[in-house]
Amino acid sequence: MNTREWLEKLVSFDTTSRNSNLQLIECVRDALAAQGARVELMHSPAGDKANLFATLPAADGRTEGGIVLSGHTDVVPVDGQQWNSQPFVLTERDGRLYGRGSCDMKGFIAAGLALVPEYKAMPRAKPLHFALSYDEEVGCVGAPVMLKELQLRGAKFDGCIVGEPTSMQVVVANKGINVHRCRVHGRAAHSSLTPSGTNAIEYAARLICRIRDIAEHFKERGPYDEFFDVPFTTMTTNQIQGGIAVNTIPELCEFVYEFRNLPGMSAERIQGEVDAYVQTELLPRMRKEFADARIDIEIGANAPAFDASEDAAITQLVRALTADQHKRKVAYATEAGLFLNMGIPTVVCGPGSIEQAHKPDEYVDIEQLESCERFLRKIGQSLV
Repeated sequence: MNTREWLEKLVSFDTTSRNSNLQLIECVRDALAAQGARVELMHSPAGDKANLFATLPAADGRTEGGIVLSGHTDVVPVDGQQWNSQPFVLTERDGRLYGRGSCDMKGFIAAGLALVPEYKAMPRAKPLHFALSYDEEVGCVGAPVMLKELQLRGAKFDGCIVGEPTSMQVVVANKGINVHRCRVHGRAAHSSLTPSGTNAIEYAARLICRIRDIAEHFKERGPYDEFFDVPFTTMTTNQIQGGIAVNTIPELCEFVYEFRNLPGMSAERIQGEVDAYVQTELLPRMRKEFADARIDIEIGANAPAFDASEDAAITQLVRALTADQHKRKVAYATEAGLFLNMGIPTVVCGPGSIEQAHKPDEYVDIEQLESCERFLRKIGQSLV
């Protein structure tokens, strides 16, 4: 199949993160295995999803080293969005291919899969690998399962290209993302008897304000990295719920906050500031009112920051093949930091614009896919 046919096939699978991706993964597995690739699946703990790792061996059969082409197979929901075509049916209009995931990031995967026959025919001195993950959109859940397995067996690779939509421009860094859910447990009471209750919403508000204060500190004092569009670490509270009635002191308030840390900033240290406030100031105050008051904070989605080395061979190769020397960094998260933390030099480059991702009528320009094909063909030729 060519790139468009592959993309049509991939888009037809509704791999919204809440769903299984097994149909897509098994389709790709069967196609790659039929072409002589060595393919394995790493399933989720529940078994309803899987990562795929496939290797096209070098001409001499070697499977170590080489370049990894990485992409996630899940997509964000279309719920409540107004589409002008069916989101899971690839549709062409005005030089664009519309469909959920066409940009983020099934276009890159499709281009790579379409080139497999050419890769096989190349007298490559090194292998080429495909790493397809599940549940990237909900916190890079799947890739760590795959990378842990590869690490346990001592697998080594020369480099990795994560094909997130960058308009085929080189991205050398992204912020980390860390999502936390907080539950503040107070004591219910009739609101006319306020002193006998412990108001979970009000104490949650104090913590939310503290989180905002930390965010303001980063905004006003840095550290800064001017290559990012938002050049400092950010923290925001984005969801909250609590209370059952207007005349009842709430015993529970839940909220979700996230922070996106610059490379080089410790996520643990940032969260440590929140924890310190809870333990040294907020909880002692709550427990003067109610001895059993508590605040539970659990980690949800998280992905490490990423900062590529300009000296790495994969960075220099991708820059040379794209003729792009611009130092470009992005605030959105990718799986690149996971690969880099495993010791695999990594860079981000793929077709389509992030501005089209997650929106109704998501699309990828056909020209972008053609550019990606040319780029990935050169990647294979660089291994000859």
